[in-house]
Amino acid sequence: MFVVDKIYKYDLQKIFYYPKNMNYRLAHNSHEGIKRSHNEDTYGIDADKHIFLVADGMGGHDHGEIASALARDYIMAGLVEDNDLSDTIYRANDAIIACSLEKQSQLPMGTTVAIVRFDAQQCHCAWVGDSRIYRFRDGELTAISSDHSYVQELVDQQLITRDQARNHPHRNVVTQALGVTDNSELNIARVTDLWQPGDKFLVCSDGLTEEVDDTEIASILSQNLAPGELCDQLLIKALENGGSDNITAIVLVLDQ
Repeated sequence: MFVVDKIYKYDLQKIFYYPKNMNYRLAHNSHEGIKRSHNEDTYGIDADKHIFLVADGMGGHDHGEIASALARDYIMAGLVEDNDLSDTIYRANDAIIACSLEKQSQLPMGTTVAIVRFDAQQCHCAWVGDSRIYRFRDGELTAISSDHSYVQELVDQQLITRDQARNHPHRNVVTQALGVTDNSELNIARVTDLWQPGDKFLVCSDGLTEEVDDTEIASILSQNLAPGELCDQLLIKALENGGSDNITAIVLVLDQ
């Protein structure tokens, strides 16, 4: 099932240079999983301006699907107008908080977000929460993002190992999320790096990484397959391994 809630196609050219000759192949997929009755994940794609986003509405909170949709709409609309990435995320956060207050939700609406934007030479990555960004290059998988989560803090402090984190009872507790964290305390993580032909990028919700570890992800992305097949294999593996949450993945293969 291939679903894109909105694909933005604007023709605005400001100070951000979008490469005309950037060749890539793209696939995307989203699934509610085996144990969820509906899908609170969403994603946004602007194929012309090379912007890719995944948002994961927080399960257990009111209207998680609304929070993820608001994050998608505000951030994608801001980025296609070449607004600053952090400022755009802050505005999305304000909008989600305002919507939650208007609806008088018992719990605040929340969502994670992971964004990749490409220019002529670089990939600009940003995230809040535990949705992830990976790059596969020369046979090696690199996690560009680092989770804003309780167990990641334990790993960073060397109190538990990465293997222990995967089975920790509080592994789903995020420490940052749009709609939940005020802008004054919001930690928007950002990384800028060079991209090169042959790279493969994966942007995904934790419904994928909860079920498929980095070794399995690397094994799948190492195959010389079309992006659609890679995306399908990732989704199928997550379902086979339990499918306990919504699963969303965007796969890009940058051609030589």
